[in-house]
Amino acid sequence: MILQETYTLYNGVQIPKLGLGTWLINNEAVVQAVKDAVQIGYRHIDTAQAYQNERGVGEGVKTCGVKREEIFVTTKLAAEVKSYNEAVASIDASLRKLGIEYIDMMIIHSPKPWAKFHGSDPYFDGNRQAWKALEEAYKAGKLRAIGLSNFEKADIDNILESCSVKPMTNQILAHISNTPKELIQYCQDKGILVEAYSPIGHGELVKNPKIAAIAEKYNVSVPQLGIRYDLQLNLLPLPKTSNSERMKANAEVDFVISEEDMEFLKNMEQIEHYGESSKFPVFGKK
Repeated sequence: MILQETYTLYNGVQIPKLGLGTWLINNEAVVQAVKDAVQIGYRHIDTAQAYQNERGVGEGVKTCGVKREEIFVTTKLAAEVKSYNEAVASIDASLRKLGIEYIDMMIIHSPKPWAKFHGSDPYFDGNRQAWKALEEAYKAGKLRAIGLSNFEKADIDNILESCSVKPMTNQILAHISNTPKELIQYCQDKGILVEAYSPIGHGELVKNPKIAAIAEKYNVSVPQLGIRYDLQLNLLPLPKTSNSERMKANAEVDFVISEEDMEFLKNMEQIEHYGESSKFPVFGKK
C-alpha cells in the first residue's frame, strides 16, 4: 500500500511517497484534515508559510494520536524571503507556529517573490542567502531535510555552485499534460527528489475525455490515475483535499499504468488551468 512506502533522500532520511497538500485549508479546518489523514494512514503533511495554516497543521500533528516522529512535516520559506536575516527569523517563526521541536523538511517556496515571478531578476543572491539560513538550521537539527520549490535548472545551479548542503528535493507543478521532463531528469540525475504538487491539475484533468477514458480502462478515477502517473515517474505527489473520502481514494493507487499509456499521457497537449497556477509557474510551457 502506497501509504506505507517511502523514498529515501540522499541524506538517508525517509519520506513517505504520498503526502497531503494543505493549500487553501484554513487554520481551523486543517486541524481535522490532518487528523483524518493520519487516521487513514497518511504520514506526510505539506504546508507553507504562505498557506497561513502552520498553527493548525501543528495542532493536528500534536493531537492526531500518532507519535511525532512518525509524521513527516514539510513547510516552505515564503517566496518573498530573500535575505539571510529574514530567513533565519522565518525558520524560527515556522517552528513557533507549528509548535513542534523540529521540522522534517523546509524548502524555499519559489526562486522569486510571487509578485515579481515573471520579472527578469533571478534573485540569485537572495536565494543563496536563504539557502545559507536553511543549511545552518539543518546542521543545528531544527530541520531534518532542506529543499527547493518551483526552481528551474539555472536556479538549482545557483544553489549547487555555493552550497555546503545539496538540496534534497524540488517541489514543482507536475501532472498529466504538464510534465517538465528535462527538469525532472536534471533533478533526478543530481539526486534531488522531485515532489509534484497539484497532481490532478487543479481539477482540470477530470474535464478531459481522453484522460477519463484511460482512467476507465483501469477502473479508477481521474485523480487516482493522475497520482499513479506521478508515482510511476518516481515523483512524490501531494494531492490537496480536506475531504476524508477523497483522501482515502487518493491513496488507493495500487495499480500499474502500462508503458504505452504512460507515453501517451506524458506527451499529451498542455491543459490550460487556473487557480494556484495563476500565480505559480507552469513548467515546460516555453
